[in-house]
Amino acid sequence: MAAHAEEPEDQTASVDQAVRPGSLLVSSIELVEPTFRRTVVYIIEHNDAGSLGVVINRPSETAVQNVMPQWSELAARPKALYVGGPVKRDSALCLATVRTGVDTSTIPGIRRVDGRVVMVDLDSDPADIAPFVDGVRIFAGYSGWTLGQLDGELEREDWMVVSALASDVIGPPKIDLWAHVLRRQPMPLAMLASHPIEVERN
Repeated sequence: MAAHAEEPEDQTASVDQAVRPGSLLVSSIELVEPTFRRTVVYIIEHNDAGSLGVVINRPSETAVQNVMPQWSELAARPKALYVGGPVKRDSALCLATVRTGVDTSTIPGIRRVDGRVVMVDLDSDPADIAPFVDGVRIFAGYSGWTLGQLDGELEREDWMVVSALASDVIGPPKIDLWAHVLRRQPMPLAMLASHPIEVERN
């Protein structure tokens, strides 16, 4: 099926407490543990085995060119490797947004996650992927939860669950994505967007 049915997701995303592929986990202001403080996690898989996602707002100092030069041209700016989470930092995972109208079911090396967001097999030839995507983001490591673990964190209110926009995954550089995502939510969540980064400095 062509992607046009999902295009409204590019304009609107609602608060959705049910975690699913395409959900964002936005860390609460009380979650101060350094690994996940002020993070936004894009959920890729959520099933009976647990949950898997990547932090989408933690660029590293490492350029994609230095580790996977063949993907550098397709990488969205900033062309940096992102830190997807604490699990398997020595492995890489790639997300992309496909262009409007692309039928992802017919493209080898691409697996649809939600809407226009797809996973890309990094063993693919970037030249084969390039005509279909707006850009890719490569993550070192991922964030994972065993069955029931994420439910416990949600009960503790460590995370706010909202829907992602396709643009979140390869969004523009130099924006505070944590605040940006909260700002577009209904009240009272939108108020949290102005929460200071360092409370103790105010």
